[in-house]
Amino acid sequence: MLDPVMNRGPAGPCLDGLLKDFTVEVTSRDTASLKDIGSLLAPGSRVFIASLPKENPQRQTEAAVHLARQGLEPVPHIVARNIPDLGALDRHVGQLAREAGVKRVLVLAGDRDDPEGQFLSALDLLKTGCLQNHGVKFVHLSAYPEGHPRISDADLVAARRDKLDVALKAGFDVELVSQFCFDAKPIVDYAAGMRAEGLDVPLRVGLAGPAKRSTLIKYAMICGVGPSLRALKEREDLARNVMAGETPSALVDALEAAVAARPELGISGVHFFTFSSLKETVKWLNEARG
Repeated sequence: MLDPVMNRGPAGPCLDGLLKDFTVEVTSRDTASLKDIGSLLAPGSRVFIASLPKENPQRQTEAAVHLARQGLEPVPHIVARNIPDLGALDRHVGQLAREAGVKRVLVLAGDRDDPEGQFLSALDLLKTGCLQNHGVKFVHLSAYPEGHPRISDADLVAARRDKLDVALKAGFDVELVSQFCFDAKPIVDYAAGMRAEGLDVPLRVGLAGPAKRSTLIKYAMICGVGPSLRALKEREDLARNVMAGETPSALVDALEAAVAARPELGISGVHFFTFSSLKETVKWLNEARG
């Protein structure tokens, strides 16, 4: 049986660094992970819940309630292009707040080409005032260290600036959460670029948890992380390590070295994309804890 993984407090050398403050992500369809999650993670751990296209929002609410009853903190994705209208947004966020005590959300635009309704971007959602009306205090926003397959870098920078401006003026605590990468350089460059712009919001780094090689390649291509995927393939030893789903240790070590040398990067912790394999991620964290 795996020990519950703590994300606060004393830890071994590795977890004293970036892994001391981690979050994980699941989907409402990942019933195996949800079933075991209370025994895998320590009380208070933050668990993000993806919002899938065409999925009934009630499934996300049920997952959030389950997490709350397990003593965990649900962090649902609120995805603009999955929402039909303001009334639906209000009902969904209200239900999440009432039934699961949700105070944190990740606000996203969504990648679907056929938006369900009037909302097209995370900015559209932030401007409604709906989140603060239902007691949401903390907003996570997306970050793309390797760019986005359908959005130009200039547009990404402008969108980030606008979202941060609206969210901070609304009084939210804000943290950026990056898409997963397989190479430290684009993450470090992204963080350094933000600080050069004068942005001081924390950045949480997305990591791919252990998964099959085919799974990681599939999601890397969908999410636009091709540059670091190519760099990873060029380093065969590291490629076999990460792409086989053994551990993300090499990437964590590189990031920790960068953060130690440049604490001004403002990297707050890591976020694990578990790809329906939460147990494997927890197993690796237990091993890292020693």
